[in-house]
Amino acid sequence: MTDTPVRLLNLLSLLQTPREWPGSELAERLSVSPRTIRRDIDRLRDLGYPVEATLGAVGGYRLVAGTAMPPLLLDDEEAVAIAVGLRAGAGHAIEGVEEASVRALAKLEQVLPTRLRHRVSTLQNATIPLVRGDGVTVTPATLTTLAGTVTGHERLRFGYRAGDGTETKRLVEPYRLVSTGRRWYLIAYDLGREDWRTFRVDRVSEPFATGARFTPRELPAGDAAAYMVRSMARAHGEVDLDVEFAAPAEVVAARLPAHLVPTADGPERCRLRARVPDSVDWLALRLALLDVDFTVHGPPPLITYIQTLSTRLATATSP
Repeated sequence: MTDTPVRLLNLLSLLQTPREWPGSELAERLSVSPRTIRRDIDRLRDLGYPVEATLGAVGGYRLVAGTAMPPLLLDDEEAVAIAVGLRAGAGHAIEGVEEASVRALAKLEQVLPTRLRHRVSTLQNATIPLVRGDGVTVTPATLTTLAGTVTGHERLRFGYRAGDGTETKRLVEPYRLVSTGRRWYLIAYDLGREDWRTFRVDRVSEPFATGARFTPRELPAGDAAAYMVRSMARAHGEVDLDVEFAAPAEVVAARLPAHLVPTADGPERCRLRARVPDSVDWLALRLALLDVDFTVHGPPPLITYIQTLSTRLATATSP
């Protein structure tokens, strides 16, 4: 085997299996000399793959965990399994996972052969997911198209349906995809309006990557999460949230969006005071999902909503 790149890929594929490979066995598998194997191992290390060598009669080579994530080689079955899993992850409310799933899915589907794309689509079409209560769904194809234009700094065209049903055509410079846990939003600079806009992805139709590159503009808020909160506040108004938690501040902070920072009130308690969008059902859901005991001091509509909801839930479980 004289094609060095092909040989390196085959060697890497063998090393990715969770075992230790004697140099002699690798040389036999790849039809080269042990000296060539040693040189190829050095080449892989230069590329960032942490290959560990052990000495002795039963020594050999194995791929170990390093400080960075190197590229992986996947066979057909592994690629299909990961693509299906990423599509599922992109559509579920798992905090911190959705956006990463979409970015990874966009990269993977870009290089999937046609035969594997067909298999992924077949599996997806045969699966019926449990959707959220509001019935809002977003197709993985739409998400991956949007994610690709965000990553590639590529202008995007799409149809958009406003809340009142008005249909418009938009040309934008996409900045970030943001998941609130219930819905996906696209933050973008609208070239037709010459201003920043936030679009609900479930209202986007026929997204098309134009191929025209652009230099990203500076977001007014400086942070996508902060801009999203500000945008939602403009649409729904704001309220003063005041909640006390029976848990350390660092525990609660790790389960909240980055822009919501509680203040320690002793070693095992903390309190959150913040201006947030006026959406009592969303606030109640976020608080319930923290999985810690809490007491709401405001706003009054949220207190009333939680009291009513708790009574309804208690009734639902009564014998």
